[in-house]
Amino acid sequence: MTLPVSEKPIVHVVDDDDSLRKAVTRLLHAAGYDVRAYASAGDFALANREKNKRGCVLLDVRMPGPSGLDLQEALIREDAPLPVIFLTAHGDVPTTVRAMKAGAVDFLTKPIKRDMLLSAVRAALARDLRLHTSREQLRDLHTRFAKLTPREREVFDLVVAGRLNKQIAVELGMAERTVKAHRGQVMAKMQVTSLAELVHLADKMQSGGS
Repeated sequence: MTLPVSEKPIVHVVDDDDSLRKAVTRLLHAAGYDVRAYASAGDFALANREKNKRGCVLLDVRMPGPSGLDLQEALIREDAPLPVIFLTAHGDVPTTVRAMKAGAVDFLTKPIKRDMLLSAVRAALARDLRLHTSREQLRDLHTRFAKLTPREREVFDLVVAGRLNKQIAVELGMAERTVKAHRGQVMAKMQVTSLAELVHLADKMQSGGS
């Protein structure tokens, strides 16, 4: 399915090597990607990027000023960090391990083969889509949960903890029919039709959508 222009992901290319940056940009454009290019990590950091805009970052390891690893650390602290693919002519085991432990999608050595680059970009964008979808779903769950009254939240907590209606009635000091009414409101507002679904949503909110 072709994405609307406004939703098309952006591949950010950050490399101080002019010829390589231009070559990679041309290759990605030819493959149909929207591309932004930067000569340094500082240029990327100062760029006016759209908040929560989907995409990925092709990032050189060694550059004047902040390194690629420095920029990766900064990206991780963002609310919706973009997946990173490292490009390097100076690959070594400690650097590779550090980058991958920090969540890099891939670590490619220059000169970069076209098929390997495009495969890595596809993997990075697929990861970004999964994370983006998960964040949207989690925001939606919290929006639904925010509509519950304080009493409904108490009922919610006890229901997902496995309490029966009569047990909830005793614990909250209310009639069982009132518990049933609150429970019905909880199910409706959380947009579920079964206890299993409600428990699943509770687990998802608690785990942060992971």
